[in-house]
Amino acid sequence: MTKENAKVLIIGSGPAGYTAAIYASRAGLNPIMVTGGQPGGQLTTTNDVENYPGYPDGINGPQMMVDFQKQAERFGTDIRYGMATAVDFSGYPHKVIIDDKYEIIAESVIIATGASAKYLGLASEEKYYNKGVSACAVCDGFFYKGKEVAVVGGGDTAAEEATYLANLCPKVYLLVRRDEMRASQIMQNRVKNTPNIEILWNTETEEILGNEEEVTGMRVVNNITGEKKDIDIKGFFVAIGHQPNTDIFKDYLEMDETGYLKVQPGSSKTNIQGVFATGDAADKVYRQAVTAAGTGCMGALDAERFLQAKEIHTV
Repeated sequence: MTKENAKVLIIGSGPAGYTAAIYASRAGLNPIMVTGGQPGGQLTTTNDVENYPGYPDGINGPQMMVDFQKQAERFGTDIRYGMATAVDFSGYPHKVIIDDKYEIIAESVIIATGASAKYLGLASEEKYYNKGVSACAVCDGFFYKGKEVAVVGGGDTAAEEATYLANLCPKVYLLVRRDEMRASQIMQNRVKNTPNIEILWNTETEEILGNEEEVTGMRVVNNITGEKKDIDIKGFFVAIGHQPNTDIFKDYLEMDETGYLKVQPGSSKTNIQGVFATGDAADKVYRQAVTAAGTGCMGALDAERFLQAKEIHTV
């Protein structure tokens, strides 16, 4: 297996990875970026981004990531298309296997592998993705202002999405598959006290309905009585959680029960020196492009300071 050395290796792309690359390359650290299986991250599946500063007319998600990539390349980032398939953080420097083919020996590693939204697995859900189906109310809710929508889920995320949408939409259906919610009591109370949220208990989605161009409704089934009914909606928001893309790090890095990487407060530092976590791989609260970019900046600055301190100690 061939080997090469890197001062900074960035695993993953998207706003966090590209921002880290911009800062690291401008600092003269010659970063190598391995893009991951979805170059550009979750934003490449988003049609319109209207809440990222600097784009007054909004921008197409894939184009935005092309802009990020060009800026990173302008300063000399070595961008590689591939997947990090294994890591070894047991010693120093750090070792990362790419596509099971070659090894990068890195003095510092910035993780920007992101997270993936969980979906129900319906064929109609995939068919109408970005045509009315979304996994982020904060990102896409504005497009459904004045329209009736549905949210699927019973936890805090679903409750937050439902109450957020209730400020924009005349009617929000909250589909809960059990007879109780998993959300914290304060969030449950907030949902129940919002008059334009209707909770459908013991309810699951059988199919998302549409006219080929957009969502027009949903077919739901009561899992106790078996009763089915069609409900007119324009937006269908899935809020059953996200899965951070962090499996390859589980033997070395501290993470919570869901898999989000733990960092030292106010930094991107993990429990392993020289390894930094950014973006949605470590953020289960905000999960926005702009916050991911911010932590990407932190990761690059933390890596730069780590490398500077290491040089001082070895002189």
